[in-house]
Amino acid sequence: MERLLEKTMYASRWLLAPIYLGLSLGLLALGLKFFQEVLHVLPHVFDLAEADLILVLLSLIDMALVGGLLVMVMISGYENFVSQLDIDEGSEKLSWLGKMDSSSLKMKVAASIVAISSIHLLRMFMDAGNIPSERLMWYVIIHVTFVVSACAMGLLDKLTKH
Repeated sequence: MERLLEKTMYASRWLLAPIYLGLSLGLLALGLKFFQEVLHVLPHVFDLAEADLILVLLSLIDMALVGGLLVMVMISGYENFVSQLDIDEGSEKLSWLGKMDSSSLKMKVAASIVAISSIHLLRMFMDAGNIPSERLMWYVIIHVTFVVSACAMGLLDKLTKH
């Protein structure tokens, strides 16, 4: 009975596979939105003020960072929790593939969230004239919370490895 329970629990890791596949669909949606924004701004590039163009570009950078985060979570999560990827010898292989455990994945996710939050906060500061100062203050508080959380996670990770 115990052996059957253990085998069932171990096999249940495959329930995560459709979730990681769903993340790839989310990446597709993000890519479509990215190019929608590019196609939207290109005809108006000469009409836009420099600050407005920078805001659009920061938004595109934000989407690229989120896309990278999705790829990292999708591939590394699959490798760590479901099954190793079987990539042919001659195929292109990501340098971090197979090297990122769940602890380093958490740190990469935390760092990515801080980077994404930084870009978002920069966008808010670029448009600060149109944003109430109380709302801007909350953006800063939330960003600082992300930074402190990422630093605390890094410190705890360093302490537990020694």
